[in-house]
Amino acid sequence: MASKQEKIKQRIEDYIRDSGIGQGEKLPPETVLAQAFQVSRTTVRGAIQRLESEGKLLVKHGSGTFITRPLPAIPSSLDRLYSIGDMIRSAGLQEDEQLEYIKRLDSCPHDIAEPMELRRQDPVIVLERTRTANGEAVAHSINYMPEQIAEAILVDGSFAGSLFQNLEYKAGVRIVGAYSEITVPSRTDLHARRLITSPQSAVLLFKQLHYDELNRQVLYSFDYVRSDIFQFWIRRNR
Repeated sequence: MASKQEKIKQRIEDYIRDSGIGQGEKLPPETVLAQAFQVSRTTVRGAIQRLESEGKLLVKHGSGTFITRPLPAIPSSLDRLYSIGDMIRSAGLQEDEQLEYIKRLDSCPHDIAEPMELRRQDPVIVLERTRTANGEAVAHSINYMPEQIAEAILVDGSFAGSLFQNLEYKAGVRIVGAYSEITVPSRTDLHARRLITSPQSAVLLFKQLHYDELNRQVLYSFDYVRSDIFQFWIRRNR
């Protein structure tokens, strides 16, 4: 049996549909909705929080609650290696990016050197950027590559397009697989916070060691993705 909060959540959705309120328009105040539905303001607030976690509402404290148009979920099988750009485009969304930087580091960070089997004195190229779908931030990545492999993609401090394709066509490196560790980053993680759009938002962190056709470790990535947008699945056999 549905809880009172779940019933009010459905009534709010019905109200939005039947009243013709559009994207960007404001929902009536909680007190008005509570009176209309003859429930407590706490019940209405809980229902609104659920709708916000689903990306259907945006609560701006001091301004009100606004109707949003949630992005469709982007499904992906965990047993296949897709780039973030490929996943965004496969969902029929417009992919774009915001470059933070691409630069050379004279020495490799310790937590990268070990899995990449590099020495601390080995220089690396670092690429950091935010990926968007239909103008909304959905992923943030930090990529580390050995300079001797990826120096061809470092041009005047700029970068655009698919990292996989840039490595393949400019550096002759074709990525064929990756070992991936999936974790939930701390809510104080500054990279994760870029993607948190509401208190109910959640972010997944993929720590990924990519290798090429020669089984060389060619790329280590920290990929933060919004779990309300990217949905991952895997088939398990007994």
